[in-house]
Amino acid sequence: MAERNKNLNITEEIPNIHWADHVAQELIEKHPKKEKFVCASGISPSGVVHIGNFREAITVDFVVRALLDRGKNARFLYSWDDYDAFRKVPVNLPNRELLEKHLRKPISQVPDPFGEYPSYAAHFEKLFEAEIGQLGIAPDYIYQNIPYREGKYISGIKETLAKEKEIIAILNRSRTEPLPENWTCLSIFCKTCSKDTTELLKRNSDSVFTYHCKVCKKEDTLDMEKEGGVKLLWRVDWPMRWAHEGVDFEPGGKDHSSQGGSYDTGVEIVREVWKREPPTYVQYDFVIAKGAGAKLSSSSGNLLTVGETLNIYEPAIIRWIFASRKPNLDFAIAFDLDVIKAYDDFDRCERFAYGIEEGDEKKVRYERRIYEFSCIERVFPRDYQSIPAQFSFRHLCNILQIHQGDLEKAKEFYGNQIKTPEDKARFYSRAKRAWKWVTEFAPEEFKFTLQITPTHRPLFPQPLLELIQVLKEAAVETWTEETLASRTFEIMKRNQVEPKAFFQDVYRVLVNKPNGPKLASFLLAIGTKRASEILEKTLNRN
Repeated sequence: MAERNKNLNITEEIPNIHWADHVAQELIEKHPKKEKFVCASGISPSGVVHIGNFREAITVDFVVRALLDRGKNARFLYSWDDYDAFRKVPVNLPNRELLEKHLRKPISQVPDPFGEYPSYAAHFEKLFEAEIGQLGIAPDYIYQNIPYREGKYISGIKETLAKEKEIIAILNRSRTEPLPENWTCLSIFCKTCSKDTTELLKRNSDSVFTYHCKVCKKEDTLDMEKEGGVKLLWRVDWPMRWAHEGVDFEPGGKDHSSQGGSYDTGVEIVREVWKREPPTYVQYDFVIAKGAGAKLSSSSGNLLTVGETLNIYEPAIIRWIFASRKPNLDFAIAFDLDVIKAYDDFDRCERFAYGIEEGDEKKVRYERRIYEFSCIERVFPRDYQSIPAQFSFRHLCNILQIHQGDLEKAKEFYGNQIKTPEDKARFYSRAKRAWKWVTEFAPEEFKFTLQITPTHRPLFPQPLLELIQVLKEAAVETWTEETLASRTFEIMKRNQVEPKAFFQDVYRVLVNKPNGPKLASFLLAIGTKRASEILEKTLNRN
């Protein structure tokens, strides 16, 4: 086989090293003759779709990519369960009184409280779709109110009702108390008020039902083949759609994965009613925000959204955060100083992928595979000849603070690194997020403002004067960080000044704080000529 990278001895064989590859391989072995796999995900758009919900979507996306890499066709279905009843008004939404009037109606029929979209459901659907589109995720969307209202599930509903006794027996096995005698898996929306506050009185046939509405106080008859208005309850709806859509893989959260939970009962129901094997299943765990405090969007009820995460993390790094963790492990997305670590770790992963970072073959193969899942565009096999420019997030934050957030001045510092349009795009992408993080999330001890007119009276004027002379030399000769650091320590040794005390003295002049970034690197980032001028001002003033 041809090698991808001769130095690494890694072949073009698709690796079976990542959890998504394991799932894809399991699917292929389970269905050896199948050429097209259906992978599904979905959620009810009852409010903000947060980063924890996103974990399900990206879990499916990884498996779909792994299948495509193996030459299989794969379809990613994302179901918006917008024919669910609107049960509760989330916190921090406008027009609450308006929304409360529409409780118990299908979410697709509730008005958008922001007045931007045709419905409440559409508002949150379109927002999430736009967000994950930036991450390279483009499923086939199913808006469940449409197939339900158009009668596409009638056959499935009839099959369900015909086996309702068996379904009740299955559900009762996972309950502490049996379901009520008049329980039905069918939910009916009232033809008058559109709410699901109804009680089934009679099944006139397998498609015509008489019901009583507890809100309207009316009795009416509904023919689902002519007018829609019915929906299966969740525990039955899920396996019905597995059968209808031919789903081969679908993950689920903890709430669905417990013993006797909706996946367990769904497995039994799909086998009993449709004589079909359930989809391969993966449980995913919780995702929370760390270090964000109360700074999240007020409209989200302090739930971290994909959009808010994109304000701080580049799309590929968000993908990397999820790709580098198994789905059944919970974790926190950092908004504190660990943001820097996340960027550093991604950059290291990228260097592994391009054969720049050294490691044993298994480690390199694993990191490269994670990197492939992190990239927005799925191109396989990849050409690992030219690594994109990497801008250290920590250093970029310092450069931006030196220039008070001026991206163009900061870009000048990286002139030698920015060689292609792609390098330029990455600089702006990362720089905008770095400044957003500095101004809104970075801890105070990390922040600084370069003092144009310093007010600090230096405690060690003689070594400071010598440092100024060294900086003037460095400006002419273009020294390295190591050379500047060495000369600075010579000054301290010659003047018998403790490094900690001298560093604090210099930092107080430069940023009016006792600490700052690594001094030699910081002086070079400021520019040795500019740094010497600032230091001279404090000596001249004194």
